[in-house]
Amino acid sequence: MKKNKYYKLLINLLDDVVSLVYPRTCAACNQVLLNHEILLCMLCEVEIPKTNYHLMPNNPIEKMFWGRFELESAAAYLHFRKQGGVQKIMHKLKYKGKSDVGTVIGERYGREVAKVDRFKNVDVIVPIPLHRDKQKTRGYNQSEMFGIGLSEGMNVPLSVDNFVKITATESQTKKNRSERWKNVRDVFQVNNPELLENKHILLIDDIITTGATIEAAALILLKIKGVKISVLGMAVSGG
Repeated sequence: MKKNKYYKLLINLLDDVVSLVYPRTCAACNQVLLNHEILLCMLCEVEIPKTNYHLMPNNPIEKMFWGRFELESAAAYLHFRKQGGVQKIMHKLKYKGKSDVGTVIGERYGREVAKVDRFKNVDVIVPIPLHRDKQKTRGYNQSEMFGIGLSEGMNVPLSVDNFVKITATESQTKKNRSERWKNVRDVFQVNNPELLENKHILLIDDIITTGATIEAAALILLKIKGVKISVLGMAVSGG
């Protein structure tokens, strides 16, 4: 018993030393976090712009996809605005190696979404895949990290190897809607479609902008027998 007590004290001491040398900071404003704060400081927790679209049927994201493919439900957690806190959060997730940003946000949002009836019958979570070369360079797929958290929060399995990106594409960032669609058309593939037959798939991405990537992915998945598609994003651009 004494050994366990001293071991815990040593671990706590080491944690304190590490925190002094490498303090945990808020993903949105870079303020040093207090011990009880996770990912965001208390002020950013209050001010971060949540959409609450998961509570709103016929919300702007669902309307975005009207006439493009058959959709069950759609939502995103946060509003993405240039120079805002959400942009800083997403930048750290995508370009600074902070994969935990995706999992923490995913779990939080997953717990909220799991309470909403129209998302309760989801069978499997499928993230928008990265091409293997880009994933190797980045070290992980940011949408998959979001999916890991969602899976935990919603208690729904995550599928990451069946739906793949077979063609490397240019960045979508500076492209218009038409250019984005041309860039992602016919770049996805399902390796074992029978595993997804008759499933309600929750298709997820990091940022939803024009919806071109989601649309291209959904049209491939909807070729599978009995598939239904819902969509979630970490953030939606604008709003």
